[in-house]
Amino acid sequence: MTLAPRITLITLGVADVAASTSFYERLGFKRSSASNDSVSFFHMNGAVLGLFGRDALAADAGLEPTSPQAFEGMALAQNLGSREEVDAAWDFAVQCGASPVKKPHEVFWGGYSGYIADPDGHLWELAHNPFMPLGADGHMVLPE
Repeated sequence: MTLAPRITLITLGVADVAASTSFYERLGFKRSSASNDSVSFFHMNGAVLGLFGRDALAADAGLEPTSPQAFEGMALAQNLGSREEVDAAWDFAVQCGASPVKKPHEVFWGGYSGYIADPDGHLWELAHNPFMPLGADGHMVLPE
């Protein structure tokens, strides 16, 4: 047996499912009818984003809930086709209620990126990587 190299669901623990759901809907994410008051699911072009109460998510994993930290050691990322798309996406996310963390700029590895945080502090990197273009489906094309 091997574990397939894919992610089908990313679940974020949030303080208020309704408020976080509203934020992601403002960004343009499409909420699934499988959602309810306790959990929201969004289609993400090949994967699903779930929003679930932070304490409930900890309990589901058999862990004690903890207070959110300023940095959780993880960032979600969306790669875009150009620097201009990164700037536009970053500005749009901030207008929708994201916290500006780091304005897009040229980065050491030769790309262009910036960070925003959702209402619960989950980091999202918005980036353009000229070394890994996007395919027709919008996914990154990694070299073999």
